[in-house]
Order: sequence, then structure tokens, then C-alpha cells
Amino acid sequence: MISKINSSITLIILFIISPVGYIFSQEEITRQELKDHIQFLANDSLNGRFPGTVENKMVVDYLKNDFTANGIFYDLQEFTARLKGDNSEVKTWNVIGFIEGKDPKLKNEIIVVGAHYDHLGVKEGSIYNGADDNASGTAALLEIAEKVKANQKLLKRSILLIAFGAEEQGLLGSAYFVDHPTIPLDSIKLMINMDMVGHLNEENHVYMGGAGTFPGGMQLMDSLGIPNQVKPIVHAGSVAGSDHVSFYNKGISVLGIHTGGHDHYHKPTDDIENLNLDGEVKVLNYIYSALMAIATSKREMKFIPQD
Repeated sequence: MISKINSSITLIILFIISPVGYIFSQEEITRQELKDHIQFLANDSLNGRFPGTVENKMVVDYLKNDFTANGIFYDLQEFTARLKGDNSEVKTWNVIGFIEGKDPKLKNEIIVVGAHYDHLGVKEGSIYNGADDNASGTAALLEIAEKVKANQKLLKRSILLIAFGAEEQGLLGSAYFVDHPTIPLDSIKLMINMDMVGHLNEENHVYMGGAGTFPGGMQLMDSLGIPNQVKPIVHAGSVAGSDHVSFYNKGISVLGIHTGGHDHYHKPTDDIENLNLDGEVKVLNYIYSALMAIATSKREMKFIPQD
């Protein structure tokens, strides 16, 4: 009981103070901020961030507050999610941020950066915190957004940041977005998705699918490995398994980035103690480098379908 009370107090403190600390966007991705975000998102008191719950809405408010504090909040997109277990319908949201590019023409070309924030809830008395799946990706979205905002003056293209709801129920948040886009869908030139980026292994492998869906993608993603101290495992296709699929199915170039499977996947042991936070900082700097290489350049961006 005492540990549960302490956990609740920690959750409340993090919820109150975390967004306040981001009034000024920082130019570096830090381990401490990353840890703070994941400690909130994967806290026992959030009961696994299941769609339709009070705790799920607390996450939505946290994300909105963080985007607002960084001056990038754009929209809260409400939708109805049909749950796998009992086929019931619940209300949940996509949380959207926007950072405008500076080029008069290219600012109308959008790069989407996304991650889902929901997880599996509570099953048979066990809390499925989903620290890697996908508190790691949600925290990554917040940290990358903050760094991009701090360097907004460098952008040519614009960045749309989306925290998707109800991914675990069948990619529902991303499916809703592409069917009800808040911007013209044909303006989106690339979608970068981060799902489970907190388990960088000893070989520093970062895995991705979809690098062949835009010109020069394979070469770009490979070339950024050494400067960021990671070893990319780059696939031209292999587009499956997470929210980027919804975009690919609409003829949009994608990158689905992760650090691989592990024994804690979809288990109650997927907790922050089992993450490699130092490794995730490397992964985030790698993703940021790729994002900025595209967003600050005039390189051609077009969709290239893959088998």
C-alpha cells in the first residue's frame, strides 16, 4: 500500500511539474528529460494507458500540456475506438503538434513524426506499463519535438507531430487520422514512426522499414549511423506492424523505426528499469538527424512503393 501511495504521489508531481520545465525548448535531447517522461507514462498509477480510461485521458492532457508549453500544440483529434476484447466503443484522441518551416514553398510539404501512447491496461491483476511499448516512443516524440522547435529557424519543410491513440487496438488512431486528416494528405511527404525505441542492444542496432519508399532513403539512413554511434539495419520495404502502415497504405513514404523485440514485449515486466535510456538518447539523435536532413533540404521527396 505504501509503495502504491508513493507511486501515485510521484505521478502527480511529474504531471504537475514536467510540462512547466519546457517553457524554453532545449537544443539537446537529454537522458533526464527522457527518463522523466517515461517515468510518468509508464507509472503504475496510469494502469497501462488503456483507451477509454481516466488514465488514458491523463496521458492526453500531459501530451497536450507539453506541446503547449513548447509552443507547438495544434489540435486534439477525438475519435471513437472499438476495442478488441469486447467490441465496445470508447472515446480517445490523437494529440497533434505543428512546427512550421521557413521556406515559402517547401513549408507546404509536411513531414509527420509519430508514436502511439496507449498500451494494454490491466490484465488479471497485472499492470502492463509498456515502458518500451510505447512510452519510449512517446517520450521520443516529445524530446525530438522540443529539439526541432529550438532549431525551427533551420527548417524548410514543416513538421507535424502526432501522438496516436488506440494503436494496440488495431492502428486505430493513425487510421482515423489518414481518413480525417487535419492537413491535406497529399502535402505529407514522409511519415516517421517510433514504436519501441528503448531497447538498444550491445551492437547498437537500430532497425527500420520503409527506407526505400523515398529517393535516397537507404543511403541517408545508413550514412547517419556512425555520426550518431548506432548501426542501422536498413530495409527498403518491410513496412508492417505499427502506425506508419496507415500512411503507407495511402501512398505516403514512411520510416518505421524500432530497436527490436525482447522478452518483455506485451508483458507486465515492460518497465522503465529494463530500458536502455543512454541507448535511447543515441537512437533519438539518429532519428533527429534523419528528420533534419530532410526537413532542412530541398531534396526530392516522392513515394516509391515497395513489395
